[in-house]
Amino acid sequence: MPDSLTVADKVRPGTSLRIDGARLLDRLDRLAEIGGSEDGGVTRMGFSDADQEGRAYVARQAVEAGLTATVDAGGNLLLRRPEGHRRSTRPPILVGSHLDTVANGGRLDGAYGVVAALEVLQTLHEGGAETDHETIAVGFANEEGALFPQPFWGSMVLAGRLDALPGEPEDYAGRPLRDALARAGGDLSLLKTATWAPGSLAAYLELHVEQGPVLERLGRSIGVVESITGRTHMSVQLHGKAGHAGTTPMEGRQDPLVVAANLIQAVQRLAAEEKLCRVATVGRVEVHPNSPNTIPDAVRLDVDLRDSDPARLDAAEHTVRGALAALARSGNVRAVIESTVRSAPVHTDPRIRDTIAASATELGYAQETLPSGAGHDAQVVADLAPVGMIFVPSIDGVSHVPSERTAPEDLIAGAEVLLRTVLKL
Repeated sequence: MPDSLTVADKVRPGTSLRIDGARLLDRLDRLAEIGGSEDGGVTRMGFSDADQEGRAYVARQAVEAGLTATVDAGGNLLLRRPEGHRRSTRPPILVGSHLDTVANGGRLDGAYGVVAALEVLQTLHEGGAETDHETIAVGFANEEGALFPQPFWGSMVLAGRLDALPGEPEDYAGRPLRDALARAGGDLSLLKTATWAPGSLAAYLELHVEQGPVLERLGRSIGVVESITGRTHMSVQLHGKAGHAGTTPMEGRQDPLVVAANLIQAVQRLAAEEKLCRVATVGRVEVHPNSPNTIPDAVRLDVDLRDSDPARLDAAEHTVRGALAALARSGNVRAVIESTVRSAPVHTDPRIRDTIAASATELGYAQETLPSGAGHDAQVVADLAPVGMIFVPSIDGVSHVPSERTAPEDLIAGAEVLLRTVLKL
């Protein structure tokens, strides 16, 4: 990390700036209405119409604040101060998260980090603060991969991981990403223009809700993230033979759903009993033809493995592949398995952690150092630059569900710490 990113001995000029908490909360409320449902859930899956509307709302808010809003070829939304305010030739600091959600997810996951980044940038602009490094706010495209199964799409493009992305991506229904990306302002043929070289960023900061119970249980307002979990995501397809549920004898059936059920149990045992990884989940299953009186001929499911140790992740993946092969043979079905995501565990930069901690202390917020059990764009951007993450508490520790909530005062506290951290960096 450049020397300029060490923690300052004194509070730097401009650190008296404060974010507009009421404006932050209002923007979060208005954004939650886009794709919102009566139960409080939000559905803005990446590159969907609702996602486009949410991105357009944030861009409008930025432009109305006197900032600029552009979209790169990967579909990432980039917010900056007008050209006349960029006096530094040093690498910029990138701040942000993502705006897309899972189906019927929460109102804060990802969105909070983008809206807070906009608030930080607007506060700097309104306060006339001149910084050593330009601050750029980003809303990464398709972090969740809920509609198009290429999670971390935007940050992978930014980090130059183009070889790890499919040439012509499709959504779960076979519709091309190329068209959806174009509607978002991107261009699949020009992804290289959206990549940043290692060293071209001074740092990346991401503010996020914890999505877990630790901070709430400890009574802390701020979490200083020390590491981000590694993740392996596998897509499994099972092909059997359809038949009548009443006339096909049990002996000799080629039922892929039975194999899928046994695999789901094996994945559960992997973490719960065998302790080969921290957590293991099957969160998506598709059955064809999905008829109550028909033996299925095809099943698709997704396996998600997470751990902070890459060796354990590799061993867990190997175990899943072996279990699938054995189950497919015994059930006489054909199995195809593909690893669609491999995100290595990442440790945040210690000097950025110190800066976040110092900022929280100066502002009077109790803090805790903790790991992240969820994956984030930060672990991809770590290819390019030192990264840091700030957490705020999640009420009841829940996320990715309609009841996802954080106390307003904690949302404001997180944004204040983010602003002060940017200023100190």
